[in-house]
Amino acid sequence: MNGRYKKVDKLKLYIIPLVLCILLAATFVLMPSVSAKEYIAPTYEYTNNYYKVYGEPEIYASVIGDTEFERGETAQIRVMLSNKGVLYGFKSATVVETSGNAHQLSLTELQYEIQRTTAYGIKASLLSSTDLIEIDAATDSQTMEELRPGKLSKDPFIFTVTISDNAPAGMYLLEMPLNYEYVQDVRMTGGESVILGMPDLDHANYYETVEQTIQIPVVIMPEAKFEVSSVSGNITAGNTDTLNITYTNIGELPAEDAVARLIVMDPLSTDRSTQSLGTVQPGESSTVSFDITSDFQAVEKNYGIDSEIKYTDEDGEDAFSDNMKINVDLKQPERKLNITGLALVGLVVMGIVLIIKNRRKNGSNNSND
Repeated sequence: MNGRYKKVDKLKLYIIPLVLCILLAATFVLMPSVSAKEYIAPTYEYTNNYYKVYGEPEIYASVIGDTEFERGETAQIRVMLSNKGVLYGFKSATVVETSGNAHQLSLTELQYEIQRTTAYGIKASLLSSTDLIEIDAATDSQTMEELRPGKLSKDPFIFTVTISDNAPAGMYLLEMPLNYEYVQDVRMTGGESVILGMPDLDHANYYETVEQTIQIPVVIMPEAKFEVSSVSGNITAGNTDTLNITYTNIGELPAEDAVARLIVMDPLSTDRSTQSLGTVQPGESSTVSFDITSDFQAVEKNYGIDSEIKYTDEDGEDAFSDNMKINVDLKQPERKLNITGLALVGLVVMGIVLIIKNRRKNGSNNSND
């Protein structure tokens, strides 16, 4: 009989703390949060540890909205954090009687221990490993006070990114380093911490720092993209000349029903500012000609002509390329004298010479007389 009672007592030692832990976990949301680290915790020799609890925060990230962007776009990435940390179990660190002050302290410690899955002082930043995606420095580092298990962050972390005009289509991985703390261990002080010059607390928290990196995928959408690959033709002041322009689709998608347009300013003009390119496949080029008229008094120098292409994208919607600058040299016409002009000049010179000689001769004869 005594052996049977001893077995029952031993069983109670394990069942009672387990039931209490379950009840405490059920009322966890009603418990006050563990305060932030406001003081240096005392060394272990001034504290007592009754339980070893297993589990820690597990932080995950999710993006609100779309992460598919276009070249040249400046957009915001909104990241929500969630804490999926759970308690895996606990065990007694020391033998405690089922009654008395030590027993009450052990239950109080267990109450604090189950909050170890809360993350405190979360710091998040967003980093790009490529120059093709730039993170706004004003938004690349943000903080959150705490994140309890089973909860989402109240507000998202908002990062501003700018996509380069030259970024190839595809998926890019941005890195979001996280830094936070959690209560790795709770030890009871017995309410005597005031002796050590600390606040009169019944427990001390020992924090562990965690560093982790979460990857945020960003997709740059494929599209048609044009560049001016060659320009030929001469522009002469006072004339109408033909300018041949070759456009190349350096993007990933075809451009259907593409139309090239020139935007010219004085002293240049054109009677027809648009020319059809047809459908231009990726990697293909198309050449069109524009007649450019320049004013007779135009200054000889390099002029910039703006150009853009309107086309139909894969969704059947109208789309426009980026503005492309076309640089052309305008020259003054060469002034050439023809044979007739040279003959006339010669006759005039000869006439002047004969007149001078004749006057000199007449002057000499008058002197002799």
